[in-house]
Amino acid sequence: METSVWLEPWGAGDFWLLERKNEPVMTEHLGGPESEERLADRQCRYEAMSVREPAAGRMFRVVLEPSGESVGTVGFWEREWQDEPVYEAGWGILPEFQGRGLAVAALTELLTYVRTHGTRATVHAFPGTAHAASNGVCRRAGFECLGEVDFEYPPGVPHPSYDWRYELHPSSPAAPSSPAGA
Repeated sequence: METSVWLEPWGAGDFWLLERKNEPVMTEHLGGPESEERLADRQCRYEAMSVREPAAGRMFRVVLEPSGESVGTVGFWEREWQDEPVYEAGWGILPEFQGRGLAVAALTELLTYVRTHGTRATVHAFPGTAHAASNGVCRRAGFECLGEVDFEYPPGVPHPSYDWRYELHPSSPAAPSSPAGA
């Protein structure tokens, strides 16, 4: 089972990947396919993310090692959640590559990037309550489930979701005390 991936910043030549991710099987838990106009807007936003300050967020193309095949996307962006500045993460692995652990591998790589470049304390993900695979990705990547929330996606449409949180710089547990004379 191949699970080794690397992340490439989103570029002008990656629109085909947005088109693939817009197929009904990929958008089932996201409100359905978007129009061509919305996809073009998304492409522009993703390209712009690749040239701004790294702490503001990035979108990446997920690339399979060693073949170099593009297998999906992963990214993070700034948002306010429950009156706190956080990052939100999202991902999508193309159907023919699902079931290999690639989403977990991509999210793990992303968390390493955010830990290095980010300025916020936490990353959240909001997969729908009915999306077992994405909830499993969160769990396997080390996120903590905070419970069910009504999350708007697409904007204006309440969507029953789970709020998963990942602490970027967890506090170190207190050093165990040593017995006297140890």
